[in-house]
Amino acid sequence: MNIKRKLGPKGQIVIPKVIRESLGIDPGDEVVIEAREKEVAIKPSVNPETFVEDYCSLIERKLTKKVDLKKLLEEEVEERFDLR
Repeated sequence: MNIKRKLGPKGQIVIPKVIRESLGIDPGDEVVIEAREKEVAIKPSVNPETFVEDYCSLIERKLTKKVDLKKLLEEEVEERFDLR
């Protein structure tokens, strides 16, 4: 879906209602703005803790041990950016 918008005097744009609804974002929600080569992507922000909680609640059985989310995220960052 492509919708044209003009930038306001302060460089602002309004995200059309149909786009907000399709992304599931509401006024006051946090979004992530990503600059790619010659385009900008806007996507809903995802809280890592909420994501893990939502993901874990999809299965019927519970985890047998507690997940150290902070350690897990730190390991992921180290692996992605080869910081070891």
